[in-house]
Amino acid sequence: MTTGVDYTQYVQQIANLAIVPVSDPNYQILLPQMITYAENRIYRDLDLLSTVQPYNQAATASGVRTVTIPQGTFVTIQNVNVLTNTSTRNPLLPVTKEFLDATWGSPTSAAQPKYFALLNDTALIFGPWPNAIYPLEIVGTIRPDSLSATNTTTFISLYLPDLFIMASMIFISAYQRDFGRQSDDPQMAMSYEAQYNALLKGATVEEFRKKFESVGWTSMSPSPVAAPTRG
Repeated sequence: MTTGVDYTQYVQQIANLAIVPVSDPNYQILLPQMITYAENRIYRDLDLLSTVQPYNQAATASGVRTVTIPQGTFVTIQNVNVLTNTSTRNPLLPVTKEFLDATWGSPTSAAQPKYFALLNDTALIFGPWPNAIYPLEIVGTIRPDSLSATNTTTFISLYLPDLFIMASMIFISAYQRDFGRQSDDPQMAMSYEAQYNALLKGATVEEFRKKFESVGWTSMSPSPVAAPTRG
């Protein structure tokens, strides 16, 4: 059971903290951009495991080294697998475009690809050049749909509501009082910024634990007393 917030609760909590009526038209106009700001900060600060998704709608073409995926499919690409025998995954190693150009500058040595590089945000190139049609499994991070009146809960609103509220308050505080020394309350936004960073530390450790990237490559919380590590 989670103790997060849905859209209605989020809107009300921010209005209470910012001391504005929920019905204020300026507040309503501000809401979408405030949510975008808060969510993007969290997505960029935390490499959330919940944003990792596979894409299985791409395949190589024989004698063509480039595969294009729809723009906006991924924010970052983590893994690319060539599928053989319908389900056998053959992981490809990420390299530079220059390495592929120098090593496989033409399709004369076409074979099952072993390496890939990013040409741009929508195109991948392979080496060796593919000698057949190979289905691909591409794994990367996405940007989930934002919290809204029609998308009433998100992973962030349910599992990171404290961080979400703090990030939102940084944005609305800057809007209300600016960051400058001539503002009514110059410390307000900075106080929320400090609280956001304090909460971020704990959330960062939690994400590393999910991926077994915590101390000793385990899912355990870092111990302040157990030293040295067991290895």
